[in-house]
Amino acid sequence: MDLSQAAGLMYAELSTWIRAAIRYMPKLAVAILLLLFFTFLSRWLSRWVVRGLDRVSSNVSLINLTGAVMRVIVMSAGLFVALGILGLDKTVTSLLAGAGVIALAIGFAFQDLTTNFISGAMIAFARPVQVGDKVETNGYTGKVLDIKLRSIVIDNGEGQTVEIPSKDVFQKPITNFSRMGQRRIDVVAGISYLDDMTKAKQLAQAAVSTLPFVLPSHPVELHYRQFADANVQFVLHFWINPAVTNAQTALSEAMITLKQTFDNNQILMVFAAQTFDLKQKLAQSGH
Repeated sequence: MDLSQAAGLMYAELSTWIRAAIRYMPKLAVAILLLLFFTFLSRWLSRWVVRGLDRVSSNVSLINLTGAVMRVIVMSAGLFVALGILGLDKTVTSLLAGAGVIALAIGFAFQDLTTNFISGAMIAFARPVQVGDKVETNGYTGKVLDIKLRSIVIDNGEGQTVEIPSKDVFQKPITNFSRMGQRRIDVVAGISYLDDMTKAKQLAQAAVSTLPFVLPSHPVELHYRQFADANVQFVLHFWINPAVTNAQTALSEAMITLKQTFDNNQILMVFAAQTFDLKQKLAQSGH
């Protein structure tokens, strides 16, 4: 093959490519326009989704992630449509198959991470807990500081923060002390067998009712529950607003008030069987 024949073959091949490119120009233009359209559409839909979620959720991480996922979905759809217009159907099929394989591999490799993300999204939508709530879950009690997609951050009230995986919070029971706006406090104690049970009950209820943090909408209740070896045991109930008063503070103040009231009225509080009941000993001795 001489030089002129080689040049002729190259020219023919280039001419074929040029004619093919010219035939593809309209399709290519349409594909580019579609990509631009889907780009603007993805941004608009992402902003619309973010604004909508911002009204129903305070989880910034979830809102931003949802907006980003929406943008990726719309852009992927635009890419597949553009490739279809160009006649690259086999390429579209290969991309879809590859995306499926990659998603499956990622799902197996990061199963716990994926579960936490999904659980975090469900928590953000269902809102069983919110930032600022006092909750008990997975053996921890404290105030919710942050709700992330992967975890829930709790202040345990002892100078530390506890980060609990979202799947554990979503799958296990949660006690929310703030949701109802009120919480019952129980004081368990006992009095001597020689004391007047009716009088002790009236004095305890009246004294605890005067505490400023006790909700007046719920009356203070005292119920005797058993005759123990050395005392008559009772439980006293009163209600507080946990958003205003700390439960431990309320319990402490109620115990102080109860003890002072009984002391001032000569009612002996007996907490354990080995407690020395002076009243009973004096009665037995005849003094």
